Formats: sequence, structure tokens, C-alpha cells
Amino acid sequence: MKQFAPATERNREPICEVLKQHLPSTGKVLEIASGTGQHVAYFAKRFPSLTWIPSEPEASSRESIRDWTTEDELENVLPPLPLNVLDEKWAVDKADAILNINMIHISPWETTTALMKGASTVLQKGAPLILYGPFIEDGVETAPSNVDFHHWLRARNPEFGIRRLDKVTEVAEAHGFKKIARFEMPANNLSVVFEKL
Repeated sequence: MKQFAPATERNREPICEVLKQHLPSTGKVLEIASGTGQHVAYFAKRFPSLTWIPSEPEASSRESIRDWTTEDELENVLPPLPLNVLDEKWAVDKADAILNINMIHISPWETTTALMKGASTVLQKGAPLILYGPFIEDGVETAPSNVDFHHWLRARNPEFGIRRLDKVTEVAEAHGFKKIARFEMPANNLSVVFEKL
């Protein structure tokens, strides 16, 4: 059954503008935690020369992804993988870019470290890892809505919460990445781009 996330309709075009600047012109883009599938369906239409590989551990989400992508008969989207970043070996050996939207704050911290570890084995030198979501930054006042959201996440699960960007960057650097870009996005979110060294 096709699932729908209203926020996706609001943020997909701003994210698309970031992707225009940092995705390769051809190759494979692995999307980690594709959620409903709305993003990959939209981006696949906007970037037809790229092959998109969606992924989700949850079977119901993979069904939604298939529904979104088959509805538009998108030939550049592969079947969604049951990929969990915590898996010792990912189901993808190589990608030319990795995209991860709204996962880091709604998963335990070990998921972020696993994302960086797995991405470092899948991406080659110069390839981008693009993150989107809310972050806490040094020297930048956290929006009241993000403070409230952080407390709501913690109440839901003590292991969830908006992460400090410097801590995420530390883990990325430890796995061979360099932060190369930061974009302010709608609803007090950021897009952050890392490059494999």
C-alpha cells in the first residue's frame, strides 16, 4: 500500500536543488532509509541518467516504495533492498553517491556510526554522502521547534534525538569523509554533504 508523508512534498524540491550540485551526472545512487518512496520517485524523474537504489528494512515501506515507483513506470529505479545499515555487509557493493534523509534523529546513535562505516566501503574516492534532517550546531541558536521536537523524540525513545553536527562530522571523518557543504533548508533542517577521501 502506498504511504504518504506530507513533509516530503514540502522538502523534495529544496533537496533536489542540493542534489543538482553534488550528484554525479551518471552512475548509481543508493538511498538509505527511503521511507515511503516519495523522494526516490520524485528524484528519479528529475535525474533520469542516474540509477536509483532505494532501501528500507521494513517490508511495508518497501511495498510503498514499489507502489510509488511502479506507478510512474520509472525504469531507472531498482527494486527496494531490505538494507539495514547495522548489517555487517550491505547488499550493495558499490554506489556513486549515497543519500540519507531524515534517519539520523529517529534511530539510535549506533545507526549513524554504522551508516558512516558502511558508506565508506560502498563509496569510492570523491563520491558524495548527502544527509538531510535537523541538526544542533555550535554557535547557531537551535530553533524552538527543533528543541520541542528533540524532547518529543527522546520521550518516544531515549535513544532518539537531534544530533550535534560536529559529532556526526567526527564520525564521518573517522571513516574517511570530509564535510564539503552545508545548506539551510525548510523547517529548520540542513542538508550536509560529505565527500569520500
